[in-house]
Amino acid sequence: MILKGSQRSGGQDLAVHLMRTDDNEHVRLHELRGFASDNLKGAFKEAQAISRGTRCRQYLFSLSLSPPEQEKVSVESFELAVARVERRLGLEGQPRAIVFHEKEGRRHAHCVWSRIDAQTMTARPMSFYKKKLMGISRDLYLEHGWTMPRGLENAAERNPTNFSLAEWQQARRQGIDPRWLKATLQDCWKRSDNRQAFIRSLEERGFLLAKGDKRGLVVLDHGGEVHALPRLLDLKTKEVRDRLGDGADLASVEASRKIIGQRMTPALRRHVAESKEQFQDRAARLGEAKQAMTDQHRAARERLEERQQAAQRLEARDRQARLPKGLRGLWFRVTGQYQEMRAGLEAEARESAKRHEAERESLIEAQLTERQALQAGLKELRQDQAKQLLELREDIGRFWRFSRGQEAAPSRRLDASERGAGRGLGLGLHLNR
Repeated sequence: MILKGSQRSGGQDLAVHLMRTDDNEHVRLHELRGFASDNLKGAFKEAQAISRGTRCRQYLFSLSLSPPEQEKVSVESFELAVARVERRLGLEGQPRAIVFHEKEGRRHAHCVWSRIDAQTMTARPMSFYKKKLMGISRDLYLEHGWTMPRGLENAAERNPTNFSLAEWQQARRQGIDPRWLKATLQDCWKRSDNRQAFIRSLEERGFLLAKGDKRGLVVLDHGGEVHALPRLLDLKTKEVRDRLGDGADLASVEASRKIIGQRMTPALRRHVAESKEQFQDRAARLGEAKQAMTDQHRAARERLEERQQAAQRLEARDRQARLPKGLRGLWFRVTGQYQEMRAGLEAEARESAKRHEAERESLIEAQLTERQALQAGLKELRQDQAKQLLELREDIGRFWRFSRGQEAAPSRRLDASERGAGRGLGLGLHLNR
């Protein structure tokens, strides 16, 4: 499984993040070890209070454990992975919290340790923890027989469509999948061996190459959004300039936006809006189904939790009643039978806890299977949307090539024959095909 760790402070913000049920469909605090508090906020407050007796500011170490998407991983496997990380990073015996999240039919875990050793009042060192976590992650893939990501096999073979937070937020504002955006521009780059070929390839996909104010060469999409070209291509600025030049003769961002405004007719804007609206409707229906399923699953887990708690109370009372009292209890203590009986009752309690855990895991696995079936529909929706957006962008590129020959003519509304010609160029959306 993929392991990502970080040293950090801000325990209260982290506690709120880990217990959020708006980002996650199910959240479960699995373990609190070494803390007096029985909740995450209180536990991290304890860690922060102890850290004030030291010079350590990043008093927590946070780890996320993400197994492969299609694999079913037991709680025990997560616990074993946490224990391995704990030993490798020198965090044995430190207070820790384990939280399970479920989202989109997948389960992952977070483990947070306090770095502060209360006896020595020093922080446990975390040297080279990223390299150590990568080694453990690689071992886990091999031991479980999972297909290893290319990035773990060889760091030089990482997926080139991975993106930063800033890129993700920019793409989210536009409703565009940033992975598609990167993959599209990288494909244009691979197909072109000079600047003119690259510009043509970009225009075929609905992009314009422009001169940026401070970032050198940039790319504008049909909405006028500006993207730094080297970052999208995962190349250094010098490599881009070697092939494309410094862009001094290119239009500025503002001038390029004016060109886009002239070329993006209301009809094309309507096509894009209709496409988004269509998929928003489908997404809303699937979203309602997802929320209904989440509510049903949460209710089922609550009912199981209540039933198990009631059974635990009854079993605890029964075990307490079976312990001898009075003179008989004194005799059992003297003869050593009391300790034997108590050990047997404690073993019964552990077995009962195991049964309840197995019952809970069985319910969770059944719900994950049901949720994965719904997730398949959501994935299909995203793939359909990406395909249609690609077709729309190609249509925009074709229209731009067509419009270049008409730019000298005064602007006017398209008549019916021209709209038909536009459809012949692929501008019409065939939503029912």
